[in-house]
Amino acid sequence: MKLGSLILSALALLSCAALAADIGSPSGVPEIAFDSVANFLKLPPDLHLGEPSGVAVNSKKHVFVFNRGNSTGPAYGATASQVLEFGPDGKYIREIGHNLYAWSFAHTVRVDKEDNLWAVDKGSDMVIKFNPEGRVAMVFGRKKEASDEAGPWTRVNPPRPAVDGQFRQPTDVTWDPAGNIFISDGYINSRVAKYDKDGHWVKSWGDRGTEEGKFNLPHSIAADAKGNIYVADRENSRIQVFDHDGNFLKVIKIDIPAPPDARVWYGNAFTPANPPQGSRRPGSPWAICITPGPGTQYLYSADSYPGRVYKLSLDGKVLGMFGSTGRQIKEFGWIHEMACPSENEIYVAEILNWRVQKLLLHPGK
Repeated sequence: MKLGSLILSALALLSCAALAADIGSPSGVPEIAFDSVANFLKLPPDLHLGEPSGVAVNSKKHVFVFNRGNSTGPAYGATASQVLEFGPDGKYIREIGHNLYAWSFAHTVRVDKEDNLWAVDKGSDMVIKFNPEGRVAMVFGRKKEASDEAGPWTRVNPPRPAVDGQFRQPTDVTWDPAGNIFISDGYINSRVAKYDKDGHWVKSWGDRGTEEGKFNLPHSIAADAKGNIYVADRENSRIQVFDHDGNFLKVIKIDIPAPPDARVWYGNAFTPANPPQGSRRPGSPWAICITPGPGTQYLYSADSYPGRVYKLSLDGKVLGMFGSTGRQIKEFGWIHEMACPSENEIYVAEILNWRVQKLLLHPGK
């Protein structure tokens, strides 16, 4: 072979290799390189994480974990809810709301722009706002009294009608720039509730269904700088977007097949005869978060199978993805909530692996 042909062949091979590195996966979506900060959370010797169902980060880089721990029995009757605060270095600081009446079964925790902490307790049907000092500032919802019936709301078919100001297994909370409060409600009511910034009921929208504007488990919720509301409609495998008045805007779907070697954390492996359904479908959003403004904002969404995190533009284009199911560092066991204080710094709470990972993304690698 002549020298010129050899050079051309080598250049072609280099070009293909560069293209493959840029694409990063058969789907054509780039794989984002990332690291996990080793042993980030530093717990006291006598404190252990149960299922960390929520994670949030405030303006001082303090990390808050809503943990299904402190349990001595069934969630309703004992307590499977703790809010734990850690410093920017991961050092344990304190527990917030110890022995709080609302605690039953933790779901998610968020921090608003004024560093107030909001905890959503699925078991007690309540959402609690704490001020930065850790004291209760507002209460939403009300749990059933033990003198009436010692148990949470149960599912019936057809579901009971939703009641203004009352929740049935709520899941998450967010705010628009005006301070209006949006609560995803949730496992039973399948709607979004809106309050004004002072805590006055405004309206709700949605019901159980598959049509646009309806939900089958609104599991996570976030807002962008324009006040648009993004709802992770988990069992319908989509993210629905609304304006701040609940008017439907669009649907975002993540339709990227699982790799052939994808693992499940437990249970039988999926096959063509036994494909993943509902919340286990690739791309089904369990947890979403939006990076803060000003500037370009990004939407992150996590699925349970094959255990990936997806980076999207706000118009719904998948820009990259990373992760897989497993028990090792940089692998995930059902990410239940994420916090994304910046484009390349992500915190993930995993309910199956009983941990929170701090992830540093390197999209340029």
